[in-house]
Amino acid sequence: MRKILIILFLSSTFIFADVPEKAEDSSPLLIGEEFPMEDIKDINGKVISLEELTEDKKTIIVFYRGGWCPYCNDHLSALAQVEKEILYLGYNIIAISPDDFQNITDVKDKHGFNYGLYSDINGNLMKKVGIAFEPNFKTNMIMKLRTKGEVTELLPVPSIFILNEDGTIIFEYIHIDYKTRISAELLVAVLKNLK
Repeated sequence: MRKILIILFLSSTFIFADVPEKAEDSSPLLIGEEFPMEDIKDINGKVISLEELTEDKKTIIVFYRGGWCPYCNDHLSALAQVEKEILYLGYNIIAISPDDFQNITDVKDKHGFNYGLYSDINGNLMKKVGIAFEPNFKTNMIMKLRTKGEVTELLPVPSIFILNEDGTIIFEYIHIDYKTRISAELLVAVLKNLK
């Protein structure tokens, strides 16, 4: 039994060897770099190509921790209030979390967001963007209590990436304190300035 536990621990460590244990140790992509295109899941659990969602469109990609996080829900709601203005400025909005698609459906239904919510349950996209980290024990327990379906092993540092039509990052806002988010008003001001 002891050998099995050691092997499980070692394999778990090996899987996440490239993922930091703390948000402050993340190493995100920089402005001017190309955003990676990974498959994600929609609210029905269908695999969707991020490349198709962003192709030839200016896009705002929002990474949030999950529907269980009240700060994330507040931020998503604030973005929904300025969504028409964002669309008018020519930008598409995509919000991605490591939530199971079942939880994403609940968030969308509860808050009535029009923009797309998607799942990166395996964390492949978060890892390639450089914002994935391992949640601590307390956060892991909160996620398990407040979610249904599969529970993620990784979290993203809450972030916003603005992409040009060719998928190049032209702006980003990343803050290691999950309580600190860019305001919807400031985001709209940034979009106007980028035109």
